[in-house]
Amino acid sequence: MLRTLGLFALTLVTLSAQAAPLSIGAPAPDFALYNQHHERIKLSDEQGKWVVLYFYPKNDTPGCTTEACSFRDNVNKLIQKKAVILGVSVDSLDSHQAFSQKYKLPFSLLSDTDGKVAKKYDALNDFIVFKFAKRHSFIIDPTGRIAKIYRDVDPQKHVGIVLKDLTMLQKTAN
Repeated sequence: MLRTLGLFALTLVTLSAQAAPLSIGAPAPDFALYNQHHERIKLSDEQGKWVVLYFYPKNDTPGCTTEACSFRDNVNKLIQKKAVILGVSVDSLDSHQAFSQKYKLPFSLLSDTDGKVAKKYDALNDFIVFKFAKRHSFIIDPTGRIAKIYRDVDPQKHVGIVLKDLTMLQKTAN
């Protein structure tokens, strides 16, 4: 009985500690993480640019590789739109470095080993024994506000959809 009450209390505390879901127009939660080159990347330092922030489960797995290589293959189109790509997973810096080198990824992969940033974006699967980021993405506008949220991502089609949405968002922002 006491154990059941303890688990119930822990569940309530966990639920109450969860942040309100992010919404379009809300300020994007700021963060500072290190990339595969051991550089500290702070989201607020990207203000004035469009940011494509994508969370992914695991380096060098089929879906994550497809998505990362698609961003790589379209990086010039995204740069033309004055957009910065930031990939985030709970993998280590060494893992990011190997993944980035293997596939020649020309953008930052950020290491969120404790999952705190993914949790802020409701993009964390935490099973206590292990955790990984959910495949969720966000477009953040130059003022630091969330312009688009993707919770159902198909790695093969995602970057094409992001490019179309980014074009539309930029037209309506001008």
